[in-house]
Amino acid sequence: MLQIEQNNLLIQETLKGRIFAADGAEPGVYKSLDRIITDFDFTTYHISTVGEDKHLLLISVYLKCWEDLVRYGVVEYLGLKYSSYGDVLAATGPDSVESNYNYSFVLDLEALSTKPEEYKSEVVDALSFLKRHCMASAFEQAFARYDELASQYANQNTYAEEIQQELSNEPVLVINYRGSDESIYIKPSFDRVTVIFSTIFQDETDKIFGKVFLQEFVDARKRSVQTAPQVLYSHREPPLDIQSVVPRGPGGAGAGGAAIDSDNKGYVTFVLFPRHLVKGDRRDNCITHIQFFRNYFHYHIKCSKAYMHSRMRFRVKEFLKILNRAKPENVDEDGKLVENRKTASGRRFEVGGR
Repeated sequence: MLQIEQNNLLIQETLKGRIFAADGAEPGVYKSLDRIITDFDFTTYHISTVGEDKHLLLISVYLKCWEDLVRYGVVEYLGLKYSSYGDVLAATGPDSVESNYNYSFVLDLEALSTKPEEYKSEVVDALSFLKRHCMASAFEQAFARYDELASQYANQNTYAEEIQQELSNEPVLVINYRGSDESIYIKPSFDRVTVIFSTIFQDETDKIFGKVFLQEFVDARKRSVQTAPQVLYSHREPPLDIQSVVPRGPGGAGAGGAAIDSDNKGYVTFVLFPRHLVKGDRRDNCITHIQFFRNYFHYHIKCSKAYMHSRMRFRVKEFLKILNRAKPENVDEDGKLVENRKTASGRRFEVGGR
C-alpha cells in the first residue's frame, strides 16, 4: 500500500518558494503573499504577509477539534516544539490570533535569511508538520499517563478487583477531529494504550472494502509482523472501553440508547503495547503514523474503488469490441442480412434465385 505523507506538502512548497527566493533581498523587496490551504480533514491553513511588513509571514491554522486539544495542552506543546526556532518564529498571543483561526505564528524572513541552509530547511519542515504536532498533544498526554500508571502498578497485583475497578474508571481522551461525526478515543492503562477511531462509511461498498483492509491488518500481524499493534473492528456498537463517552441516541447511554449514526459507523481499535511506547523516536513515530490512520484508511478505499472501476470500464470496452465484430455489416429494417455481393461483371448474387 502507498503511504501518505504526514506533513503538508503545500505548506512546504509555499514556504520554500518564499524563503529561498528571498535570500539576499533588501528590506522592502519581499512580495505579498496570501494563500489558503485546506487539508483532508477540513484543517485550514492561511499563509499571508503582515500588512506592509512583507518580510513577516503570518501562518495560521484552524482545526475542528481545537477545543478538545486545548484541554490536552496543545498550546503548551506547540510552544515547546517550536521553542528552538524562537529567534525567527514567534507565536502570537491569544488576543492576536488571526480571525477565524485557532493558532498563529509570525515568521521573520529577514532574520531567517541570515541563517544557514540547514536551519531554514528545519524551519520549513517543522511548520509543514504543524497539524501533526497539534494532534500529538493529546497522544503525548495519554502516553505520559501510561508512564505514570506503569510505574504505579509495577509491583502490584493488577488482577485484584479494586485495581481493575480503578483502571476501568480511567478517563478517556476524546478528539472530535471531524466534528462530532468522527472521533479518536485514547484510553491509557498500566500495560497498554488503546486508540479507537470512529469512522463513517458513505455507502455499503465502503463498508465491504473497509472490512477487507482491516482483515489484511489482522492477517499481516499473524503472518510476519508480530510486533504490530493488535487491530480490532466493530460495526455499529462501540467497544466497551468507550461506551460511556460515545454520543447516544434516544434513551441515552445508561438506558441502552443506540449510538448516533450507528448504521453507517464503524469503530477501529488499535492496542499499543509497551514496545510501541518506548520514549524517543519510536514513540514519536507511533504518534505520527497512528493519528493519520483515518486518512490513510479512506484514501486506500477510494483508490481501490477507482482501480476496480477502471478495470470494469476496460472489460466493457473489450466486450463491445467483440460485439461489434460479430455485428452483420448490412441489415434491413427488420434486422435481416442483406446480400449485396456482386460478380466481376456487376451482377448481384440473389439468395435462392436462378
